[in-house]
Amino acid sequence: MTQQASAAAPGPADPRTARTYQVRTYGCQMNVHDSERLAGLLDEAGYQRAADGADADVVVFNTCAVRENADNKLYGNLSHLAPRKQADPNMQIAVGGCLAQKDRDSVLSKAPWVDVVFGTHNIGSLPALLDRARHNRAAEVEIAEALQEFPSALPASRESAYAAWVSISVGCNNTCTFCIVPSLRGKEVDRRPADVLAEVRSLVDQGVLEITLLGQNVNAYGVSFVDPQQPRDRGAFAKLLRACGRIDGLERVRFTSPHPAEFTDDVIEAMAETPNVCPTLHMPLQSGSDRMLRAMRRSYRAERYLAIIERVRAAIPHAAITTDLIVGFPGETEEDFQATLDVVAAARFSSAFTFQYSKRPGTPAADLPDQVSKAVVSERYQRLIDLQERISLEENTAQIGRTVELLVATGEGRKDAATARMSGRARDGRLVHFAPGPHAGEVRPGDVVVTTVTGAAPHHLIADGALLTHRRTRAGDAHAAGRKPRTGVGLGMPGVGAPPQTALTTGCAR
Repeated sequence: MTQQASAAAPGPADPRTARTYQVRTYGCQMNVHDSERLAGLLDEAGYQRAADGADADVVVFNTCAVRENADNKLYGNLSHLAPRKQADPNMQIAVGGCLAQKDRDSVLSKAPWVDVVFGTHNIGSLPALLDRARHNRAAEVEIAEALQEFPSALPASRESAYAAWVSISVGCNNTCTFCIVPSLRGKEVDRRPADVLAEVRSLVDQGVLEITLLGQNVNAYGVSFVDPQQPRDRGAFAKLLRACGRIDGLERVRFTSPHPAEFTDDVIEAMAETPNVCPTLHMPLQSGSDRMLRAMRRSYRAERYLAIIERVRAAIPHAAITTDLIVGFPGETEEDFQATLDVVAAARFSSAFTFQYSKRPGTPAADLPDQVSKAVVSERYQRLIDLQERISLEENTAQIGRTVELLVATGEGRKDAATARMSGRARDGRLVHFAPGPHAGEVRPGDVVVTTVTGAAPHHLIADGALLTHRRTRAGDAHAAGRKPRTGVGLGMPGVGAPPQTALTTGCAR
């Protein structure tokens, strides 16, 4: 915790009088993980998480600024809280994250009943800001311009007993013309390998079976934790994957997201040769048109992208590959869009996150000529969805008859209760709804089951046969007991300066 937050944080509260909180999260995995840190900070400051469905004394919005509808959703939800705030002046509202970093003082002009505004670089200040705002009866705005310490030094209250995010970097050095993230999260800062591995071991010691290494561009890892006088270690991410493979009890390792321009063969080799690295890859394409990729400042071309996929599938034949796609980038012609459809057809993604281009003030693309009309974007978007849905169904249908190992999850299927199924994730990341059969009272989230795929849909698989095996795990024990792992305490306080030169060798080398 930062010095400021520590100074203001009260001791453990009387559970009968502790103020309650709720954190509402918008956007990417980075924000989801930041929300775990916000919850950990508030827990440590003496607050209590509000029960589901209950009104909280403190509502924290952790915002996204990537798409326009995120702005609209935030201010709509803030408006809904205005009557409650008027009726109970002691209730507090805080707005943090990327939109707060971008809009700063305008948050208060649009929603003057907000008590606290904080940015992406100073989430550790939240308890102190709440305390000051309550004491002074005035709004507090604090937006730091640069990262003071790596956020993983902050306490985190994890959402899952069996799967966890682990940040390896924050920020981004790319200059994609559609993306506002670098201006909001700053230049890339990489976390030292020894600190990453210490957090992973701590999570595994608490029962976690699966970790996802998280960064804006994970395969650029190694750019900033070494002495600036020394050359960058371009093999750092592959070494980190292999080091994770040597952690006893860690059963699954995932990562997101890599950038095609910096995807190297040593990462493919590490994925193929490290048993606990899952056979899955999420690699954003954005467009299949080389002309659009140049306009987006994406420093690769469609041919290179498809070549990476080919090499991944040669080394890991059953890898499930997913992507991100943007439709309607300024200047996109029908020919450009057809190039995207061609690459999607060639790549045969198991699934794709598809987006209609959203004009974001502050990005170079917002000022580009030839903005594509909404009607054209919508029509193209539907064609892309239709193609990808067909491919996803074909790829999932090919899974029928295969034996899959599932890490049982909490309620990932909306119809699970009606069908008496449970849900889990296969090692390749596919969602599987399975029938526990006579083991229905025994299988718990966090346990591991093996079953056979019997049916398919575009977005999930079905396994209605008998379970082949069911393994009870420490993660399942923790979930059943309501215990969730905590990190950020006792792992040291990772800084952002140059570490000792032995850090990389100690953390990652064979």
